Amino acid sequence: MPYRKTFSPDPKDVAEACKKPLHHEAERGLQLFNQGKYFLAHEALENAWRVEKEPDRRLYQGVLQAGITFMHARNGNFQGVFSMHERCLRWLEPWPDHCRTIDIGQLKIDLQILIDEVSILGDERIQDLNPNIFPIIKRV
Repeated sequence: MPYRKTFSPDPKDVAEACKKPLHHEAERGLQLFNQGKYFLAHEALENAWRVEKEPDRRLYQGVLQAGITFMHARNGNFQGVFSMHERCLRWLEPWPDHCRTIDIGQLKIDLQILIDEVSILGDERIQDLNPNIFPIIKRV
């Protein structure tokens, strides 16, 4: 497994961050993600990420990188799927399953399903990826 810098915010700060409402650009980003418009979702989530403080901004960063992971899979970029997945997990790991109305736990599961499927298909058959594997971000 490649080396991954850890993101270890104070659990109290994470709990407080989860109580806050979504930034309006993050809301737009989640809608775009759910439409499969991952690059546009990235742009909107990045707008929210830029104005947030630590650790709040890392939630949006993890979600936007999850979208790029799915975009790489859809585009057949085998290496991109794994490198972006590794990066997004760094930001998503500290967050609880439910935060700011986002079902982070399900997103992590959906990412693992993608990784498992892409691993089975390999670089040569990634284009055979089941289109139903691309999730929507569930809200709680």
